[in-house]
Amino acid sequence: MEDHNTANLSEPASPAASVASAEIAAEFAALTVEEKEQRRAEWSQELARVEEEINTLRTVLASKTRHASDLKRKLGITVWKEVTDDVNQGLRNIKESTVFQSVEQSVGNFSKAVHEAPLYQRTESVLKSTGEKTASVFGSITSGITSKLSQMKNSESMRSIEASVGSAYENVKALSYVIRWRNGSR
Repeated sequence: MEDHNTANLSEPASPAASVASAEIAAEFAALTVEEKEQRRAEWSQELARVEEEINTLRTVLASKTRHASDLKRKLGITVWKEVTDDVNQGLRNIKESTVFQSVEQSVGNFSKAVHEAPLYQRTESVLKSTGEKTASVFGSITSGITSKLSQMKNSESMRSIEASVGSAYENVKALSYVIRWRNGSR
């Protein structure tokens, strides 16, 4: 056990701890063997008392936690509701924080500056103009196609095709009538 305590004294966690550890080690080294044993015994007793208190507090905390869970269950408070409430409260806290407000204001100022910038205005104007020209081109293409289809519809070739399709339809209809008549539905 002595090696374990010496190791802890010789490996401090920070520069301030190293100064404190060095002082404690120096004081401890100045003690007689009996005083060192007595000090270790006192520390061991105190450690046992503190650990016992910690265990007692853990037991009490576990009991209180169970009691709180039972009360929440009786009140209809679910884990999901608690998580939702916690998330909503967290979001409210973030939105109300000065950092968020500052960032929101900065983003708004940046957005405004971008929209008011001459380059943005020119780009917006060019895109709007391009959109109008594209719509115009598609409109003229559509108009041209409609015109061509109208011309085709009125052409002799189309009239001949329409007549042939109409004649074929009438022939199929007549054939269907004859087949029904032969099958006994006279």
